[in-house]
Amino acid sequence: MSPTLPRAESADIALLLEGTFPYVSGGVSSWVADMIRAFPEYRFAVVFIGSRADDYKEMLYELPSNVVHMEQHYLYDFPAPPAVHRSAGDEAAFAHSARLHESLRNPAARGESGRLIRESIPLLKETGALNEEEFLFSRKAWDYITEQYREHCTDPSFTDYFWSVRIMHKPLWQLVKIADNLIPARMYHTVSTGYAGFLGALLRHRNRRPLLTSEHGIYTKERKIDLFQSQWIRDNRNIFERDISNTSYFRELWVRFFETLGRVCYDASEEVIALYEGNRQRQVLDGALAERTRCIPNGIDLARLAQLRELRAPGVPRVVCLIGRVVPIKDIKTFIRAMLTVTREFPDAQCWIAGPENEDPDYAQECRNLAKSLGMGESLQFLGYQQIQNLLPKVGVLVLSSISEALPLVVLEAFAAGVPVVTTDVGACRQLVYGLDGDDADIGRAGGVVRIADPAALAEEALKLLRDPQYWQAAQQAGIRRVERYYTHDRMVQSYRESYSRLLAMPDLADADGETPPAVCPMGGGKR
Repeated sequence: MSPTLPRAESADIALLLEGTFPYVSGGVSSWVADMIRAFPEYRFAVVFIGSRADDYKEMLYELPSNVVHMEQHYLYDFPAPPAVHRSAGDEAAFAHSARLHESLRNPAARGESGRLIRESIPLLKETGALNEEEFLFSRKAWDYITEQYREHCTDPSFTDYFWSVRIMHKPLWQLVKIADNLIPARMYHTVSTGYAGFLGALLRHRNRRPLLTSEHGIYTKERKIDLFQSQWIRDNRNIFERDISNTSYFRELWVRFFETLGRVCYDASEEVIALYEGNRQRQVLDGALAERTRCIPNGIDLARLAQLRELRAPGVPRVVCLIGRVVPIKDIKTFIRAMLTVTREFPDAQCWIAGPENEDPDYAQECRNLAKSLGMGESLQFLGYQQIQNLLPKVGVLVLSSISEALPLVVLEAFAAGVPVVTTDVGACRQLVYGLDGDDADIGRAGGVVRIADPAALAEEALKLLRDPQYWQAAQQAGIRRVERYYTHDRMVQSYRESYSRLLAMPDLADADGETPPAVCPMGGGKR
């Protein structure tokens, strides 16, 4: 039975969360829960956006007491289609849509695209000329889709193009309805671009309250990885047309769609936050205005995690652990292959994979099959989701084999608990393990960094730590010093407190072109 969700008439901060807290475990969800608790003076509304209700059976996190309102919305739980009425479609509205699409294809037209998006909001409402039924079923919509297919599509299948466009755009009308009916908030905070970021842009333009965007990973980059690995997107090119160096047209179509959502979100944001400089530069490259960007690294609760050091037994435990979701982006298979090498040198070593397997059950089963085929036996165990305080005191080396990360909390948590780390060269991992130039680098190495998908190198770095207690202890101390100096919870919270205070104090905002939108959009109405 689903829990009763809290309801309120208003909130200070509306958190817009796509596929994360409170239904999905992981670093981002833990960060969200921690952030809410860190600001008891603010009343939070949580807007959870997922794919389908069946994918999110139960909450994995308890809602903090200052979450006064929560909504959950599922973008791909489509209701039965309505009876379709013959419609020619509004020529002016579809001409406006065409101008918007052209401006989004042209980076030089970013100012115009922002204005066109704002003007589109009332058209997308249920009574608007570009409402869902008009877009999906009118003659003008058919003419526009066929025209775009002839002009831009390089894949021979019109059927696949037609349904891709419909499925791609259909959630946007649900987001418009969510924006129309969400309780008033003094500011909006989205922790990704994508659908949550697009919702944030709608709310920012509709209600004239500021939008803060903070990203752990770069959403568009992560979606590209997902899309390139996906099996559901058709590639209709024949064997002579197919070039493995080029992606299929429909993958490119989805990539451009998510890139566009990202630009819309960045354009609407008063502030855009990254975890580290590399991601901030990526945000600017993807369309964020440099003067609106800043870095706020993750921080962890040192007092709580430092206590775990007292629980460690003397010596170097021959336990190598990966803590993370069992999904392709974590490249669990590379970890498994690396652990075969580790256990050949140390037959008594234990290799643990601690993370939920329900997000991608097929991939999880492939990982289990690989471990079995390699004869890993009891030396490699899938532990499922675990509390880190129960794991880290027993671990000798924490390993991340991911093909994409930002600034992973689990690395900071391992350092604070006295565990050296071996990780792939992704995100901020190199700066966490080796330090930035200057005083940070002088602290020393807290483990090792290797290239992506290299099980031999991953195994060798783990073995260096297991073989040499003095090297292990030096890495342990480097990790402790680095996290204590640069990655504390208090530093992170203070940085966000400055942003929250500034944005909450803003008066109602004018749009970028200087015109203040009306309190209620001229078509459709809805709550304020």
